[in-house]
Amino acid sequence: MVLVVVMGVSGSGKTTVGSRLAAKLGWKFYDADDYHSSENKKKMASGIPLNDEDRIPWLCTLHDILRREESSSQDAVLACSALKKMYRRVLVSGVSAIESNQPEKPGENVALKILFVHLDGPIELIARRLEKRRGHFMPLELLKSQFDTLEPPKAPENFITVSLEKSLPEIVMEIEKAIFSG
Repeated sequence: MVLVVVMGVSGSGKTTVGSRLAAKLGWKFYDADDYHSSENKKKMASGIPLNDEDRIPWLCTLHDILRREESSSQDAVLACSALKKMYRRVLVSGVSAIESNQPEKPGENVALKILFVHLDGPIELIARRLEKRRGHFMPLELLKSQFDTLEPPKAPENFITVSLEKSLPEIVMEIEKAIFSG
């Protein structure tokens, strides 16, 4: 059973890459944007970056989805910005990653094994992509705030970094290799 989170700033291609990977492998696909509250969407559409308080309930919901898939031995791909290390910890461990004073329930705090795939590219390339995108609630003006917030994954996190300057088939193939060789 494998859980993959395709992560990166808005416009990096998380949904495109994640959905293509899931379709190719016959796995379930989830887009984290579908789980934002209407308040979060309104905030972003107004050009206001989300803060940690806005994101934590959303990340806990995503953790619960991944936990459910793991419990039913279902392979799954989630497209999610996961910009900060703390956000990735919440995806892996749920609310216990931030509330260490919470009483533990048996079996609840077993960390999920997730492969984070960081889609990485220059801001200019991503800005060009965002300029072409229509009907999305994330305005181009917030891209800089996303790069400012980004804490690229590093050891000991379980991750690979994939260059956005590759073609979509090359990106998907690189992720597949990482999944099936590790």
